[in-house]
Amino acid sequence: MAIILRKAAEIDTMRRAGAIVGQTLEYLRSIVKEGMTLKEIDALGEEFILKQGAKPSFKGLYGFPASVCTSINEVIIHGIPTDYKVKNGDILGLDIGTILDDYYGDAAITMPVGEISVENQKLIDCSKDTLYTAIESIEAGMRFKELSSILEKSIIDAGFVPLRDFCGHGIGKKPHDEPNIPNYVDGKVNQGPKIKNGMVFCLEPMVCQKEADPIILEDKWSVISSDKLYGSHYEHQVAVVNGKAVILTNP
Repeated sequence: MAIILRKAAEIDTMRRAGAIVGQTLEYLRSIVKEGMTLKEIDALGEEFILKQGAKPSFKGLYGFPASVCTSINEVIIHGIPTDYKVKNGDILGLDIGTILDDYYGDAAITMPVGEISVENQKLIDCSKDTLYTAIESIEAGMRFKELSSILEKSIIDAGFVPLRDFCGHGIGKKPHDEPNIPNYVDGKVNQGPKIKNGMVFCLEPMVCQKEADPIILEDKWSVISSDKLYGSHYEHQVAVVNGKAVILTNP
């Protein structure tokens, strides 16, 4: 399947959808505190998105029951909001999607709750730093596998490993589109499609501590690593404009 090249007007609409994602993440980062339940955090996120004139795109997507993925501690991605009350020392992944004028926005952060351990801060820093390192490296003409290689090297150099079987993705009028962008390389780096101006996609480093194999929990959504240790996740949506990546999900 061909990777769609977006027009400037399409990218502008996704920038507006993405800005609402970024604003919602910053809003939740500022208000989440010890004792709040994951369901309360989800409800506040949904309310904020609606007030900005967008719709929460995750709610009902593929059957997902909430507007915000709330991934606590060892849950790396796709955590379902529950009555769990966040506490000091937790790390919380927040993944949010919007839809505005038929186009999607998508981004994620992992945040500390109160005071966290040095090791958990390194875990969060790895996913965030890897994301920005990869974004800054993007140039039209490079292959997506080269980008995956940069993501993988950054995670491994920090002392961690990338989660297998889940990946970044294209985005536009669909929440997930071509191409798939793993955080690791299978096969040769000099193969596969090249990055071109007009492409829009999400990069999302998913970081495990020791083992990379995913386990899906009984809720059929929450993903942990086979090491069952804490993980982290960061994501931005970018467009390739004038040969470089422009972040669409800044607040």
